Amino acid sequence: MEHEALLEAEEKMGKSLESFQQEISHIRTGRASTGLLDGIEVETYGSKMPLNQLATISAPEARLLTIQPWDKSQIEPIEKAILASPLDLTPANDGTIIRLPMPELSEERRKEYVKVVGKLAEDARISIRNIRRTEMEAIKKGQKSGEIPEDDAHKLTDAIQKITDEHIGKVDKAFKAKDAEIMEV
Repeated sequence: MEHEALLEAEEKMGKSLESFQQEISHIRTGRASTGLLDGIEVETYGSKMPLNQLATISAPEARLLTIQPWDKSQIEPIEKAILASPLDLTPANDGTIIRLPMPELSEERRKEYVKVVGKLAEDARISIRNIRRTEMEAIKKGQKSGEIPEDDAHKLTDAIQKITDEHIGKVDKAFKAKDAEIMEV
């Protein structure tokens, strides 16, 4: 029971952290990042497909992404999907490759993005704390019913608190790194 509770808490907190990292990877910085286009779906072949399944995406320069579709007939649908996305990017199409120049972010826009990342970080921290609370309640319930001895309950609560602190520390570290990346001119 004890070991399972720790593993379960660690797994759930890990998923919250992973989800947070995934979300912030889609937030634009001044630099070109292939992860920026991960959420774009292209209307093609009668259905929606992720962009990375239709083309090779690369970042040859710090402020440029290139998209090379495997099927040249997909250039227009890819271009439309990029224009329809909330990324605010203007693709340049030369018939075989799509270039996405990354414009400089204004100071105001950078601060907006930092606020968004801060909100996502706080949501991740709350999620991790909620997992801790759920596990702590389960331990107390087990202790009251006599399933978990008092000493084991204290060890478990300490271990869960340690796991919580680790994961919140990782969220904070990822937030600080993204903040620095966004504010870098």
